[in-house]
This record gives sequence, structure tokens and C-alpha cells, in this order.
Amino acid sequence: MREYITSDDICNQISMERTVFDGTFLLVEGVTDERLFEKFVDKEHVQIIEAHSKDNVRHAVKDMKSSRKDEKVIGIIDADLDRLLGRKVKPPLFHTDCRDMEMMVIRSNALDDVLDEYCEREPLMKFTESVGPVREALLSASYPIGLLMFISQTEGLNLSFKDLEFERFINSRTLSLNVDSMVDAVIFNSKNCRMGKKALVSRLGREAENLDDEWDAARGHDTVDILLLALKRNFGSFNSRNLNEGELGGALRLAFSDACFRSTELFANTDEWARTNGVELWDLRE
Repeated sequence: MREYITSDDICNQISMERTVFDGTFLLVEGVTDERLFEKFVDKEHVQIIEAHSKDNVRHAVKDMKSSRKDEKVIGIIDADLDRLLGRKVKPPLFHTDCRDMEMMVIRSNALDDVLDEYCEREPLMKFTESVGPVREALLSASYPIGLLMFISQTEGLNLSFKDLEFERFINSRTLSLNVDSMVDAVIFNSKNCRMGKKALVSRLGREAENLDDEWDAARGHDTVDILLLALKRNFGSFNSRNLNEGELGGALRLAFSDACFRSTELFANTDEWARTNGVELWDLRE
């Protein structure tokens, strides 16, 4: 049923609830976003509404302001490929700092807390000594996948990235990504790819050279899966052996603290909007 919910449905819900609630409505894409941001909102003055899609958030925020003259509705959406495509948003709609919410969390100190919980100290030290910081290794391994998704979208290739077997192209000991093997895996996973492997690898190389910020390309789902691979095959402790991708993502969200959120551009921008418009939004501990 969720796929049938429209932005008009969201607007009507807000208008109905306006009869009993005079505070701020924060619209987010999905349930994991709701779980993350409900830790930080001023619960007395803010209601979070899961809009079930990025487009629903985008359109509902616009319609509530322009058509229904409601100035207390704000939306947060994943940047996805918007920055790579040169697309910007205007308040009261805001992008996540990175490509998506998961990457914003991984960029923060939350990753360090999760590593403390799920890693064996000695193997982790050996990894950082030989490869470098885990965060940078994860980013280097995941952003080419996201960049290939960008190429697929802009070229209309319809490549499939669902259920990729990361072990086929990522070395679990070093987290290095083999570009040729990754492109092979994606082509094998897709149907009727209209661009050959050689051309895709070449195009990927050109896009990587022109990429301003790898955080705009890397996708959280891929990065969490790569971290999970490293935990299970390399530097994870015993309590990481039965983790799955959803549980690891949940652990990262739980570790994303008030201090982590306060350090983001998203907080700075939304807090400025709230202050300028005289509305309550966040309630963070010092």
C-alpha cells in the first residue's frame, strides 16, 4: 500500500493534523530516516512524518508552502545523485551532507564507536598500519560502485546493482576494489547492457578523474556491506560474526550521537532555517 501513497496524501494528513498541532512537521523519506532524526527533534514541538519516497517529500514540502501557505513544514532527503547532476534544493527542503543518510553517519565518529564495539584490536591495528584508516578504505572501495550507478542513470543503461556479491571484486584483507571485476559483476547481474565492459571501465575512469568529492558518489548500502565483509573476514571480533547488513546499519545509527549530528552541514542549515523562521526543530544535548 505504501507505493500508492502520494504527496497529496501527505499534504492532506498534515492539514488534518494542523487542527490539533501547531508545531513543525519534519518530512523524511523512510522509516530508517525517521528512527534517526527522532533522536534529535524537539519532541514537544515537532512531528516526523514518513513520506515513503523522496518525490513525496519534495512535492509535499513545496505544496504545503506554496499552495497551503504552511510555513512550518520542512523536508530532509538523501542527496542521492543530485550533487553529481548539479541539482540543488532550497529551504525548507534540505539534502543530507553525503549521498545518503547512511554515508553521513559513516562519515561521523559513529563509525569509530561501531569499530570499537565489533573489531578485534590487533587485526584492526594491522589493517590501519598496512592500508590506512578504515573510513578512507571503505570510501575508496564503495565510491566506484556509486559512480557506475551514476553512469548507468545518465546513459540509461539500466544496470542492476541488486544483491551484488562484493567478494567477487573486493579484497576483504585490504578492502581494495578491482574495477574490472566490479564491472564484470554488474554486467553479469544486469540484462541487455548496451555498453561493453571496456567502454564502461574507460568511462568510469574519466568520471573518477572529474569527481570533486567521493562522498557524493559512495552509497551507504554498499559501504555498510563492505564494512560487514571486512568484519566477518578480517578484523571483526566474535560478536560481529552473526551480524547482518540491517543490524550493522542500525548499530551505526544508534552510535550517531547529538555531537555527531551537530557537526553536520545538515544540522547547521536546518537550524539556521528554524531560527530564521521562529520555529522549534532540534533539541540536542550539549
